[in-house]
Amino acid sequence: MIHLAITVGQKEGGLAKRLFDLGFALVLLPFLLPVMALVCLAILMLDGRPVLFAGERMCAPDRTFTLWKFRTMRPGGGDGFATGGDKLGRITPLGDILRRTRLDELPQLFHILSGKMSFVGPRPPLRRYVCERPDLYAHVLRCKPGVTGLATLRFHAREARMLAACRTVGESDRVYRLHCLPAKARLDLFYARKRSLCLDIAIIAATVGSVLRSEGFRGLTRR
Repeated sequence: MIHLAITVGQKEGGLAKRLFDLGFALVLLPFLLPVMALVCLAILMLDGRPVLFAGERMCAPDRTFTLWKFRTMRPGGGDGFATGGDKLGRITPLGDILRRTRLDELPQLFHILSGKMSFVGPRPPLRRYVCERPDLYAHVLRCKPGVTGLATLRFHAREARMLAACRTVGESDRVYRLHCLPAKARLDLFYARKRSLCLDIAIIAATVGSVLRSEGFRGLTRR
């Protein structure tokens, strides 16, 4: 029975992975709801409405969903492209803290509960990149999109540095397509081959550790 559970958990959409996601989300929900309420209040007081950002993302090569995050930027153009240095001026001071501590991702807990996302998997891509590389994303999106993942853990900081140096939407898009997308896809495909509940737990633990060690979180705790 144990071997059967592990085997099923390794398959995309497997029962073991889904039960883990659902159970862990339900355990976290009572603790994170007050945090989300405080974040909502802070955004309303400091930045005004809307509190949430809603963006189209792909959960399969032919299927979209609306991804929810706490809003971290002032309204502007170019939201259908990778976020580069051209958008840094739109990030609010509170939004910068939310991004650095990953608190802006908390609403995605409800995507996990609904089954649209997993705790671990490839980050859900924009439609434009999936349409440009359908052959690649046909393999990447065999895994349900995740709040964190191997690519997020290993490449996020480098990606942020590369894109922060870009000064236009076009430059951000070019750097993302030529350099970030292939590197992230390799890590996502490696995860797809090796995925298991043990690996998911290790990635979650490493992600939490990375956030707690981050400059943004340490700065927040010193306030």
